[in-house]
Amino acid sequence: MRKPLGSLTRNVAIYGAGDVAVTAISMALLPLYLRVLTPADIGALAMLLVAETLTKIVFRWGVDGAFMRFYLDREEGPERQLLASTLWMFLGAASGLLLLVLLATSPLLATHLFDDAWSDYLTALRLVLVNTFLLTFTFVPFHVMRMRKQALTFSAFTFGRSAGTLLLRVAFVLYAGWGITGLMLADLTVTLLLLPMLWPWIRPMWRPAFSMPELRLCLHFGLPRLPHGLAQQALDAGNTYLLKQFIPLDRMGVYQIGTTIGRSIKLFLSAFETGWAPFYYETARQSDPQMVFRKITTYGVAILCLLVAGTTAIATDLVNVLTPVAYDDAAMVVPLIALGIAFQGVYLLTSIGLNLSSQTKYYPVSTFAAAFAGLGSGLLLMPRYGVVGAACAFVLSYVTLAAVAGYFARRHYPMTYERGRIVRVVAVGIAAAAAGWALPEMQPIVGVFVRGTTTVAVFGMLLWSVGFLRASERALLTSLWRIARRRPRVS
Repeated sequence: MRKPLGSLTRNVAIYGAGDVAVTAISMALLPLYLRVLTPADIGALAMLLVAETLTKIVFRWGVDGAFMRFYLDREEGPERQLLASTLWMFLGAASGLLLLVLLATSPLLATHLFDDAWSDYLTALRLVLVNTFLLTFTFVPFHVMRMRKQALTFSAFTFGRSAGTLLLRVAFVLYAGWGITGLMLADLTVTLLLLPMLWPWIRPMWRPAFSMPELRLCLHFGLPRLPHGLAQQALDAGNTYLLKQFIPLDRMGVYQIGTTIGRSIKLFLSAFETGWAPFYYETARQSDPQMVFRKITTYGVAILCLLVAGTTAIATDLVNVLTPVAYDDAAMVVPLIALGIAFQGVYLLTSIGLNLSSQTKYYPVSTFAAAFAGLGSGLLLMPRYGVVGAACAFVLSYVTLAAVAGYFARRHYPMTYERGRIVRVVAVGIAAAAAGWALPEMQPIVGVFVRGTTTVAVFGMLLWSVGFLRASERALLTSLWRIARRRPRVS
């Protein structure tokens, strides 16, 4: 168990290290952005992210997941080249035509998204559409890096892309004063620089060949994931779009700030997801993979509980540190968004049986159920409770997603979980969050450190005392602690 867990842990650490650094800097720059961007600008940014999220799904037609599914089934060389080239040609034709339609109708789309301010954000919307289309062609080289376990290379590219985007955003927004358009232009510029750099990974996968049987196979696997992907994004993007029908753009800005901070725990989730799919496909080929998946699920839930507890404890202080008074209401949103992201993590951990058993037809079932729960509850909650109602609907949607997908996954790929340990770690997370939150009021920047440290300390001590850790795990942690404390000998 230690070997596969160690491999996954190393990959997650490598995938996430760069993003942690860049995101920390981005958070530090948030107060500067909010000096030049109005709450209405931030609300418009939320709607642009809705457009980006939905078009990203449609432009890929679900075949990005199909490529990863069938890559290992093909021999190195011509077979894999045929698979990749077929998908690239299909996407160039189908998604290229869709891009032209969207650009032609972009004034109408902008009016729908931004109301009377549509002309201020039309250029930014067009930049989003072009950038998302170009990024469609990058999943093959990035998936190849993941499947070949080139974690350092993958991380270097993602870090470079994130760092380059950050620098250009500073230049275009803070110095040039181009506002939201500057943010989107920075993204597109980095994509144009990225594509040539990926050529060493693109070239070996390309040859002028097209296979209709390969395309049919990939679409058979991927198309059921398309409505699933759209419905899944409706849990977030649809939630944001629905909220826009009840509040103005400036209040949308408050919600966007709250979701941005609450989503900070997705740093772990994104890094984990990147390494998780190649890991479980490979592990499923080995003996007793269920035992490995069961333990990793327990550890994953423990990490998610700690992240949500810490985020909840410091939410108010962190919002006060990063934002002006106009965004104070965002503090009520942060813990709920973090909780929703945690249930997304549970979904990633427990739904893998659908991929392993090729029962992807159940993905749309689970996501449509979740979208119905989220948007339905949003219609009831948003008119009365505004941004808090939207955050509650967000949580309900991901609870539903995890429950329904997990149910169908266990039907087709039987799994048992360590329920007793999971219940204990959830209880510990609640207690740790309460301990940090209950500390007396203090200066916000001090509160972030003190409440966060208290939450982590209480979480660790309670895990140790309630019997969550097995004897072998206690022994391993004790050994690691002794090694860490051991000082190098003086020669």
